[in-house]
Amino acid sequence: MSVLALRRSARFVWSAALLLAAGLVAWIVAVDRMRGMDAGPGTDLGGLAWFLGIWVTMMAAMMLPSAAPMTLMFARVSRKSQTSVFVVGYLAVWAAYGLAAYGADRLVTAAGTEWLAWDRAGPYVAGGAIAAAGLYQLSPLKELCLRHCRGPFHYVVHGWREGRLGALRIGAEHGAYCIGCCWGLMAVLFALGVMSLFWMAAVAGVIFAEKVLPQGLRLSHMFALVLVALGIWVAVAPGQVPGLTDPSSSPTEMEMRS
Repeated sequence: MSVLALRRSARFVWSAALLLAAGLVAWIVAVDRMRGMDAGPGTDLGGLAWFLGIWVTMMAAMMLPSAAPMTLMFARVSRKSQTSVFVVGYLAVWAAYGLAAYGADRLVTAAGTEWLAWDRAGPYVAGGAIAAAGLYQLSPLKELCLRHCRGPFHYVVHGWREGRLGALRIGAEHGAYCIGCCWGLMAVLFALGVMSLFWMAAVAGVIFAEKVLPQGLRLSHMFALVLVALGIWVAVAPGQVPGLTDPSSSPTEMEMRS
């Protein structure tokens, strides 16, 4: 084996270890910071700085394991220092998604949310959002983005860019494909309770299965049916859904922070 091949193999192993460690640390931090904060659907997102910090941590925990194929492939053909830049670009795009979600939440709040109360239209809105995410699972755009995330080799070959700026752009573009693949599943997380560790783990498991397991494309269609059924369940009988916190009985933001 040549010296270059040995260096690439060592870089691959080192990158895999760092990726695993980063994902594990992110999960530990997320569990520590989010424990007891699940207020169900419509959870108050708090201040922008606090939300952005916990959101990036959540994305590192949820998305880095499923982004491993692309990340490790990038590490194999690039310099070690560029892999971390790639991950920064990837997470930056997910941070932008979080900012957009935060802005949408603030717009809805400013317009008045009385009609979204859990004893009014809340369950129907949450259930409708979940069912819509299930239907998106069957769309051509979902399949296109999922195929990219599952088999990124073609992108490494045809979309390669040199240098750290190139690594940042490749990471951001791969993150954009991941958003195209998973934005509906993240909407499900918001609909069920964005600070829920239970639903965070469930959504992360779905994303990992779709992107990494051999039958991921078929599983994506199966998950579509599950999400539609879950949406109907939430709309019709939310009190019977396991792991779903009733917002009317959950603690206030002040109580959670204390």
